[in-house]
Amino acid sequence: MFSFFKRFKGSKESDTAADESLAAQDGAAPEAEAAPVAPAEPIEPIEPTAPPVPPVATTIIEPQPEPPDAMLDTVEIVPPPVQDAGAKRSWLTRLKSGLAKTSSNLTGIFVGTKIDEDLYEELETALLMSDAGVEATEFLLEALREKVRGERLTAPLQVKTALRTLLVELLKPLEKSLMLGRAQPLVMMIAGVNGAGKTTSIGKLAKHLQSFDQSVLLAAGDTFRAAAREQLAVWGQRNNVTVVAQESGDPAAVIFDAVGAARARKIDVMMADTAGRLPTQLHLMEELRKVKRVIGKAQDGAPHEVLLVIDANTGQNALTQVKAFDDALGLTGLIVTKLDGTAKGGILAAIARQRPIPVYFIGVGEKVEDLQPFSAEEFSDALLGG
Repeated sequence: MFSFFKRFKGSKESDTAADESLAAQDGAAPEAEAAPVAPAEPIEPIEPTAPPVPPVATTIIEPQPEPPDAMLDTVEIVPPPVQDAGAKRSWLTRLKSGLAKTSSNLTGIFVGTKIDEDLYEELETALLMSDAGVEATEFLLEALREKVRGERLTAPLQVKTALRTLLVELLKPLEKSLMLGRAQPLVMMIAGVNGAGKTTSIGKLAKHLQSFDQSVLLAAGDTFRAAAREQLAVWGQRNNVTVVAQESGDPAAVIFDAVGAARARKIDVMMADTAGRLPTQLHLMEELRKVKRVIGKAQDGAPHEVLLVIDANTGQNALTQVKAFDDALGLTGLIVTKLDGTAKGGILAAIARQRPIPVYFIGVGEKVEDLQPFSAEEFSDALLGG
């Protein structure tokens, strides 16, 4: 059910005019006949200077009829237990290709060398250049030295395998599945800075969720950029998904209406786009907090997921964004985009060490299938050329 707020403003203005008449005194004779008095002209009603401003109408972009009512299913997990072998190989190939710039600096260290201090120094440089960060780099190198000594490793390839094991252990806490079916609708709030690929990621994620028979509704919470609304509408048409939008107005009100629409239609997942902003824009960060509070009023327990979309190419700036948005909103997950062609793939190690928020999805291209669930082992293999 949509919430439309109307204010009725009425004002009554009554102007009274006192009519005075001359009355003859008792017993006094009139001196002369009184002249007839002309009737008073009717007073024109005063028009208000400006009519009240009507509320902004919410636009419902519906490329499909309303989905039939459906009972809540049991909890589902993304990704599915069985994945097409050909699609899996294709994804791994794209992932390795995307991280080739990062892995080239790491894999070359273990070719034709010996295990000495120079090896560790080269490895330290390579990790720092990949934006793994000082803390994660020192952690990995210290653990690697202990592993080499403890297991008496003598071959460079053995050291590389040991590093892969340590990297998987570091990244494993980020590997978490997105749980579906916990609520109807499952409300997801999506945030991020401008240019991180937020709206595109929402469109791709909508298609991904539909493959699990999840009905989806999108809310165009970026009410300031017409291009953002249009882009989301295009994804809605492409995926046959309803989009709730306004040309202008309060983003919280748009998303509030969208939650009501999703509840009325028994939609499985409602994803709310928000306007891009920098963590340093404090007034815009406060607006995000307001949006989250309003979503909670629209549905108890919502939003169930607060996701941040980050661009891997921004390196350590991405870590700064994660910390700031997490402090403001309490993030539940990340979507890491633009890993294709980046030399800064080590940023996930920095996130794992300093702010281990689950990475639900990573993207290595523009196509829908280029957004896939994160796997610590797959990512480590691609990073180290495994």
